[in-house]
Amino acid sequence: MKIPVLALAAGIFVSCATGSFHRVDSALDKGSYEESARLLEDDRSSLYGSRDAILYYLDKGMLAHYAGLYEDSSKLLEAGERAIEDAYTKSIVQEIGTYLLNDRVRDYAGEDYEDVYINTFNALNYYYRGDMEEALVEIRRMNNKVRNLAGKYGLIRSALQQKALEESLPIPPNPEAPSAFNDSALARYLGLLFYRGTGRYDDARIDRDYLRLAFANSPTLYPHPLPASLEHELDIPPGLARFNVLAFAGLSPVKKANTFRLPLGNGQYLKLSLPQMVYRPSSVARIELILDDGRRFDLELLEDIEAIARETYKAREGVIYLKTAIRAALKGIGSAAFDSMAEKSEGGASFIYSMLSLGAQIFAEASEQADLRISRYFPARAYMGGINLEPGRYSCRAVYYNASGKILGSFRYEDIPVQENRLNLVEVICLK
Repeated sequence: MKIPVLALAAGIFVSCATGSFHRVDSALDKGSYEESARLLEDDRSSLYGSRDAILYYLDKGMLAHYAGLYEDSSKLLEAGERAIEDAYTKSIVQEIGTYLLNDRVRDYAGEDYEDVYINTFNALNYYYRGDMEEALVEIRRMNNKVRNLAGKYGLIRSALQQKALEESLPIPPNPEAPSAFNDSALARYLGLLFYRGTGRYDDARIDRDYLRLAFANSPTLYPHPLPASLEHELDIPPGLARFNVLAFAGLSPVKKANTFRLPLGNGQYLKLSLPQMVYRPSSVARIELILDDGRRFDLELLEDIEAIARETYKAREGVIYLKTAIRAALKGIGSAAFDSMAEKSEGGASFIYSMLSLGAQIFAEASEQADLRISRYFPARAYMGGINLEPGRYSCRAVYYNASGKILGSFRYEDIPVQENRLNLVEVICLK
């Protein structure tokens, strides 16, 4: 049976139509964040299935954050975080269904980077709501999650290996390199700012030092220079105030299917379809902050979120590969068994077993689909900057440029209070 024929027949068994994010994305590209959040809510039933609650919480929570709806954003992101914790505890129980069909039969449990960065943006939500202590709680939660990533998938891997043994299957190789993501410069930077803003300079110095270590210990994730303005964050002359800018650019990665087939002989094959995380290109090459009095400075790259998303995906990618290989082998065994029976039978029985073998191949082709679910609206990169100013009220523009120097967006911020001995932070966003 040729593969195109099987693929055509497989369509009978597949019903996975989903809505389009075009309207939401179009509003987002224009910087109309409230409209994008409203459109996502309007299209919710077509964009998310019954097992996609976490995706909805994350997408809507991030759009609400960009729109300045910080209380709504906190509620959504916290609901997403609770759902991720709950989904992880259920993950081993739900594994059995994934052996029969594919990973989409289980509740979406969130990617590790999503779980980590929930706390970043919820910390900012709390800061804008005037609750610095809760903002610090979120940063500490984020730091704890990063530390716990290394051992997260041990139990699941053990369950998969046991499944292979029970089915008398060879255990596929499960390459797993230690993650290079051991600390988040973005979390440490926010910790520095929040501690400094509450007068806890010793704690702020500790987070500054951890930020430096993040760059030193993970050069593949932080190949760019340590931001020069970091040196001045705890060196504020008497009578002056520190004005900080945190900027986000681009959009986080999505997934595509990497499908291939392994020939088994006698016209049979194993189909494997694996999700592959891919970057979404961003046009942003430089961000400049321009004060109305003429002073200006470039913001410096702090954290490449999309690179961290890909790095943290590696550990789970090994689990997905292991499970997909076991599942494909089980489906192949079923088809091969019917073929063997057909060869040993005659007449009508042989025909029936041949049809059952064909049906098993069609089922394998139709059901073996990569799980491409992932949130859409985390940013790709974080930038930082700061300047010491005399206390007062200021207005400024954040200008985003592409590699050719063309302006992609210019965002004005009016009448910003800059006060001594407190955190004066402005967040700017261009997700192009």
